[in-house]
Amino acid sequence: MRMSPEGAELLLGAGRELGLDLEPHMPRFARFYRMLVEANQRMNLTSVRDERGIILKHFVDSLTCLLYPGFVSGMEVVDVGTGAGFPGLPLAIVRPDLRFCLLDATRKKVRFVASAVEGLSLRNAEALWGRAEELAQGVKRETFHVAVARAVSSLPVVAELTLPLVRVGGFVLLQKGPEVEGELGHSKGALEKLGGVLEEVLSLSLPVGGEARRLVVLRKRRPTPKEYPRRVGVPAKNPLS
Repeated sequence: MRMSPEGAELLLGAGRELGLDLEPHMPRFARFYRMLVEANQRMNLTSVRDERGIILKHFVDSLTCLLYPGFVSGMEVVDVGTGAGFPGLPLAIVRPDLRFCLLDATRKKVRFVASAVEGLSLRNAEALWGRAEELAQGVKRETFHVAVARAVSSLPVVAELTLPLVRVGGFVLLQKGPEVEGELGHSKGALEKLGGVLEEVLSLSLPVGGEARRLVVLRKRRPTPKEYPRRVGVPAKNPLS
């Protein structure tokens, strides 16, 4: 299924609201849209299936990460729990000057992301199957400038899965909803244990739809102690405090 002219204009208009000129990237977004819709008919990649929802809740929502001005050309970025490629793939399309590692623990999703990277001819992205807890205790520990994530879990849990992957001086950018405001007060201890601090929380509204969003920025101030992250599943079952 192809993106409709109305869908294309919706994406272009939302991009303009974010200060982005998406016109040069529309062929890739259109191709990605078709790949996602076709694959979603065979496997459950995303519960969002309508064109407007995919454009706004996946493509545009991913691009709101660029409202934070900390991304610098040449940075290595890991998208933790990328799922069907969000926010990493839209970011990789718009920012070819950044290098993206799209990480997920579900094989079928990683296979789709890998096929999308190839189908979109993205030379600045790679798909990686694995668990953040294991990779952060191995070859990927403190190797990235940035970690991004659509953070469904609580702030202490996501911080333990992301901060150990980021080098000192780098940052973590978490996409959250307004509910994160209630998590901030009891997350300070967890962040200190992991070598990070809360740098800022950006409040924004999703273009067109107006849904409230928060971008939570964590800064890596010192190396994460070797005991973190804990083994697979422990961060979620027993969050740091």
